Amino acid sequence: MLKIFYGDMKESIYNTASYFKYDYEDYWIVDPFVKEMIYDVDKSVVLDSGVIDSPVLGKIPPIGLLGGVKTLILVKFEKDKIFNASTCGDNCAKWFLKIAEKEDRTINLHHLMDFGKEGFDILILNTNQIVHTKMELVSIAGEFV
Repeated sequence: MLKIFYGDMKESIYNTASYFKYDYEDYWIVDPFVKEMIYDVDKSVVLDSGVIDSPVLGKIPPIGLLGGVKTLILVKFEKDKIFNASTCGDNCAKWFLKIAEKEDRTINLHHLMDFGKEGFDILILNTNQIVHTKMELVSIAGEFV
């Protein structure tokens, strides 16, 4: 299940770009799930663990990826860490839900992310309530952002 804490959270890692730069592993990049995320979010194709073909930037290293996809990758592989996902756009929302389908994950947000109209299960840690719709999410999370 995806768990979200809205607002300041002392244990959250805020500078995800720096964390990614120094801590990512090559094998993360060639993971089939990650390759799909990179293509969907950045419209880029992973050629190998060190080279990604971006339609805008050309051939780039993994640290050249956009902040949102870096955060998604960190959330997928750094299971015991909590990352600030406020650098992520709404195009990352479905991926947070997919990552959390198999194992619980916690993210920190400072804005209302659009998780879509379809049903979902998200635990709002601020109130310890599980929400299933966009309307439920907005009515609770709106108090904290």
